[in-house]
Amino acid sequence: MLNVEYVVSGLLRRDGSRLTVQVELSEVRSGRIVWAEIFNHSVDDAFLVLDEIGDRIVAAIASEVEAVERNRAILKPPNSLNAWEAHHRGLWHMYRFNRMDNEQAQRFFEIAVGLDPTFARAYAGLSFTHFQKAFQGWAERQPEVDRAFEAAGQSLMVDDRDPAAHWAMGRALWLRGSYDQSFRELETSVDLSPNFAQGHYTLAFVHSQVGNPGTAIAASDQSRRLSPFDPMLFGMLGARAMALVRQRNFEEAARWSVDAATRPNAHAHILAIAALSLALAGRIDQAREYLTAIHRTLPRYGVRDFLTAMRFAREDEVLFQEAARRIGMDSN
Repeated sequence: MLNVEYVVSGLLRRDGSRLTVQVELSEVRSGRIVWAEIFNHSVDDAFLVLDEIGDRIVAAIASEVEAVERNRAILKPPNSLNAWEAHHRGLWHMYRFNRMDNEQAQRFFEIAVGLDPTFARAYAGLSFTHFQKAFQGWAERQPEVDRAFEAAGQSLMVDDRDPAAHWAMGRALWLRGSYDQSFRELETSVDLSPNFAQGHYTLAFVHSQVGNPGTAIAASDQSRRLSPFDPMLFGMLGARAMALVRQRNFEEAARWSVDAATRPNAHAHILAIAALSLALAGRIDQAREYLTAIHRTLPRYGVRDFLTAMRFAREDEVLFQEAARRIGMDSN
């Protein structure tokens, strides 16, 4: 009757000082329950509790719907996709975090914006693929930085109230070294949508290098609360680890960095965070195991590659260089 693809339903119960919210997300056409969750909270401040639960529900629904749409799009022939489906096919490839899939993601995002030039999120996805080329060293850096910035600008021009557009611009500005502007765009993204996990994560990522490490840790924790099974969970954990390194809390940094590196789509820079954090914690043998894992696919990867990708102050760079020296990473 409503001509919608998904329906959210649920119930709320209060038992003394305990509040329970049960939620289900259902796919209309099949009647299948896509996602269900029960939230239990002590009611110290009912409004704050409801706000927190509301943010978590909205973030979870967005993530689950996106996952279903990605999986549906990957099953369709590429030449049959509309703009919405091409965008989600692009996301499927984008989140695999390797060079070949990134190229495929770029192609599908280009198809999406070609079919619908007003599709802000497809421009944001296109910006992400150019960001990855620059960040991962998959292409000449400066042209990809410029393309990431241009695509993010297109996303904002189409819809400047879309948090993903400001998120893409914040990432592009970080690449360009415009850190204050980057923070403003990323803060706008989470102001527009407090449940936007990617915005909180990228705030953590930028603060972990050029901002306040305490803020980075808080933003990382918030991003994981909102999206505990996020395809970029490795980045959320890795950002927390880098912030802990900057706080000289090496043992904790090592623990979080190992969690990041064990994610199935973790790329070389994430493995490098683990290797360097472990080295600083004095766990040299384990650190060298992660360096060996990097060299299986990137034999010449060294600390210079890591520091070129990231943006640390000089005193923090020296710290990572010392870690690299301990495990022979600086000789590559």
